[in-house]
Amino acid sequence: MKKNRRKILSGSRKILFAILAVFFSLSASAQQFTASGQVLDAQKEPLIGVSVQEKGTTNGAITDLDGNFTLTVRSNATLIFSYVGYKSQEQKASRQMKVTLQEDNEVLEEVVVIGYGSVKRKDVTTAISTVSTKDLDVRPIVSAGQAIQGKAAGISVIQPSGTPGGEMSIRVRGTTSMNGSNDPLYVVDGVPYDGTLSSINPSDIESMTILKDASAGALYGARGANGVVMITTKQGKEGKTNVTWRSTAGWSSRAIPEYETVSQKDFVQLSYEAARNSYAFGNGYSWEQAEAMARASLARNLGGSAGELYNPFKNYTWDQLIDPATGQVRADAVSAWDERWLDAVQHNRAFRHEHQLSLSGGSERTKYMFSLGYVNEDGILTNTGFQRYNGRANITSDVTDWFKANMNVSLTHSIMNYSQYEDTSQSNVWYSAQFISPLLPVYIKDENGNNLLDANGNPQLDYGESGRPGSYDDYNPLGGLIDDKSSVKNDVASLRTGFTLGGDKDEFGVFKGLKFSVNFGMDYRNQNQMDYMNMYHGNQANAGGLLQKYSVRMQSYTFNQILTWNRTFGLHNFDIMGGHEFYAYQYEYLSAGRTGLVDGILELRPGAVLYDADSYTNKYRIESWFGRFNYNFDEKYYFSASLRTDGSSRFYKDNRWGTFWSVGGNWRISKEAFMQDVKWVNNLSLKVSYGQQGNDNILDANGNPNYYLWQGLYDLSWTNENNPGAMPSSLENRSLTWEKNGNLNVGIEALLLDHRLSINAEYYNKKTTDMLLSYPMATSTGYNGYNANVGSMRNSGFEFEIRGTLVKTEDLTWNLSWMGSTVKNKVLELTGDSPEIISGIYSIKEGMPINTFYMAKSAGVDPATGAQLYWVYDTDENGNKIGEDYITSDYSKANNSKYYLGSRIPDLYGSISTDLTWKGIDLSILTTYSIGGKIYDSLYAGSMNNMYYNNTWNVHALRRWQKPGDITDVPRIEIAGSYATNDRFLVDASYFAIKNITLGYTLPKAWMQKARLGSVRVFASVDNLALFTHLQGMDPQYNFSGQTNYAYTPNKTWSLGFEVNF
Repeated sequence: MKKNRRKILSGSRKILFAILAVFFSLSASAQQFTASGQVLDAQKEPLIGVSVQEKGTTNGAITDLDGNFTLTVRSNATLIFSYVGYKSQEQKASRQMKVTLQEDNEVLEEVVVIGYGSVKRKDVTTAISTVSTKDLDVRPIVSAGQAIQGKAAGISVIQPSGTPGGEMSIRVRGTTSMNGSNDPLYVVDGVPYDGTLSSINPSDIESMTILKDASAGALYGARGANGVVMITTKQGKEGKTNVTWRSTAGWSSRAIPEYETVSQKDFVQLSYEAARNSYAFGNGYSWEQAEAMARASLARNLGGSAGELYNPFKNYTWDQLIDPATGQVRADAVSAWDERWLDAVQHNRAFRHEHQLSLSGGSERTKYMFSLGYVNEDGILTNTGFQRYNGRANITSDVTDWFKANMNVSLTHSIMNYSQYEDTSQSNVWYSAQFISPLLPVYIKDENGNNLLDANGNPQLDYGESGRPGSYDDYNPLGGLIDDKSSVKNDVASLRTGFTLGGDKDEFGVFKGLKFSVNFGMDYRNQNQMDYMNMYHGNQANAGGLLQKYSVRMQSYTFNQILTWNRTFGLHNFDIMGGHEFYAYQYEYLSAGRTGLVDGILELRPGAVLYDADSYTNKYRIESWFGRFNYNFDEKYYFSASLRTDGSSRFYKDNRWGTFWSVGGNWRISKEAFMQDVKWVNNLSLKVSYGQQGNDNILDANGNPNYYLWQGLYDLSWTNENNPGAMPSSLENRSLTWEKNGNLNVGIEALLLDHRLSINAEYYNKKTTDMLLSYPMATSTGYNGYNANVGSMRNSGFEFEIRGTLVKTEDLTWNLSWMGSTVKNKVLELTGDSPEIISGIYSIKEGMPINTFYMAKSAGVDPATGAQLYWVYDTDENGNKIGEDYITSDYSKANNSKYYLGSRIPDLYGSISTDLTWKGIDLSILTTYSIGGKIYDSLYAGSMNNMYYNNTWNVHALRRWQKPGDITDVPRIEIAGSYATNDRFLVDASYFAIKNITLGYTLPKAWMQKARLGSVRVFASVDNLALFTHLQGMDPQYNFSGQTNYAYTPNKTWSLGFEVNF
């Protein structure tokens, strides 16, 4: 009976469990269901890769190529839809959903990178500018420096040379040091970067932030005085693997017009007049005698020892070319050749192509990005070019909720072929090819002016071996480019890795918001350079050729540990950070050269004679402690403070440590109650900051970093009869220390009209003290001076950024931006014994801008003699000016009566840009401008005041004085005349440049869905389309000092390309 009862109870339990199982399964199915739908943009096109997540859980999905998604969720679930560039949206889950995402124009929530962290733009108390991935991806960009150009107020970007692969120079808010570096600090993925900017693949860059004031840059202490450029590389995003392929091909030509020079006949005419004037005004001949002597001298001056060989006018001999009756070149003189050397060495269609491949994606916890890049760019100068190979791997992983790790590795190999003739000499290709006599041919001619062909029927380069006149013996610029070889090979490796402990989740309790991170960065660069001058022609022909090789190895590493705490208590938010950092740098240099080479072997071993050998090593260390405190109340009132102390190996131990600090505040006026009814103001902020930064990057006389500033050193290169020798090169000064910058910044930022108008205006005042100068000493000591902290200088200015959306419809968007900056520079103090430093045409004087032009002042041309006239003045025995200024033609008096005539600093500089999108079409235009400032154009001066008969003239020389009574602004023509350098060649530096125009088209998404592709964009682009200046041929963008030089001309590049996302 008991047995039966147990059986009944057991069976009852089974039935009960079965009933409960069915009940719970039915209950569960009632609580869950499958939500599905499609996500579209405002144009009703599907969005691919949108994150769809069930709120409050880790349950999620990603939209497919058609924008569709499917996700099993709870019955009361809310779904969060998020996508880069669009506003996140929440919707209650349903079985069939249609979701439309709107583009995100809310710049206040944009996260920007700052020193040792990141913040939302609305929380910023500092002066910063950002360049986004949209700015970087819209057009072909070869270097990181090019990406900044015209995209940030207060930032000047120049390219000193148009050589393919050449580096760019960047200045933030003007010149702040006389003998120190004015370059900003570059930081890549949170760690200072010691590679070259040209080694960074622009396609790998996610964003760039420029820190401009002390509140932003003081955390970088010793190296942040000149601003900080923060570069953040791309990371993977959660979702399926996204593959992007981008290819560009194009052609380059000269970007600026050449200096306009005279024709062959005009050259002969001016050469004749120069000789005539020399005889008449220099040697006392009568006018008639001078004319006869000048006609007879043409054979010697223009033909040299070759006689009539270099006379292109074969129907007249040299002494017949000038008509005695008129004093002019005979009208019926016919030239047998007119070969332009510049055309011979330049290419107008230099080919370039670029290819980029990237893969990115990841899971919720681990994300990755891999990229490969290749650039091949031919130079417009024969046998010059640049190739670069890039690779990068960036992996981030949330190993647990409290442990995150990252690793970012990049490798770059580049090869640059260039012309080594870069000095201001006649062997410089850019000088000789532009300014050589137009009579001299590129190829050897016979007595009739025809090309003299070799055995293969090819023309032969003319090296002047037949007796070319003047100083171009045994030289041909095209031959130099073909026969000589110069190259630089760079291998750059960078590593950024680290981990973070802690997190922001509530489950961490009292440790919520507390994070500890350890970061390590390493940069390594190996550079091998070769310069070869051939053994047959040119500078080293007599030595049997010259081969020089250079090896440079640089390595640096940074190791930091950072503790941060970020918590919000009601309306109060605290963000506190403290850390320690160690930085080490080592630079190793080795060079050797030999002459007496074996033809065809570009190695040092066969060389017969040692030409040069040298090696040295530089080391540099910095140790730092730093901290930052940020506080905000109700996202309305913000306060920030930072402190950093650095110890630098460049200074003596008692003065090694420097302390740098900043404070800043931000008042979001738009959050006040009295602004709540002002609906057209989305944000209005007032920012104020002040701080002190340092600069230990002091340069030596050659412009290279000086790592041993305080020490008394010996130059060990003075060998004496094969015995080692040394000469004292600097005196010890243990009190030497940092240059310091006190930096005040006041800014206002406004976002208006439903985010359609953005205005950002800043005033800055930056005072540099303890500038390093050479303190003068009595010459009896054997030294001119010693290094000391004695100078001070101030930079102040105003800058603005105005961005507006002029049109915003469903199909059409038109944006316009205008940026402008001013800089006022004043030298406040030099050494007490020397309130002025004069170097060439520049003066550095207390109370005036740095590098003020200091030279004679032109007073026109004497109508009677054609002589250059000058304004001059008399001085007493102490050098003080006495009496009134007066006019004279005495150039020696003018050399002692110099005037201060302005500087290179412009009154206003900036950019104007616009972008327009209509359906799938996009158009962007970038222009830059500069108003005011001056440039001394030495190339122009050289072509107006010729030193040799084998150099040509600028066409402006045709306005010259020719006879008594002529009224003109160009003096009589002379060769190697005596002049005082004067302001005739100070040219207005104002310019307007069209830097880039890009037109693109994104194919319709419906087409892409059929092709199973993400997106396809095709584009056409042109860089450096046009430059408008006050003098043809001059490039006012060349450098910061205000002079021109014989540099590689900038390139104009036309490109076609496409980008495919899979």
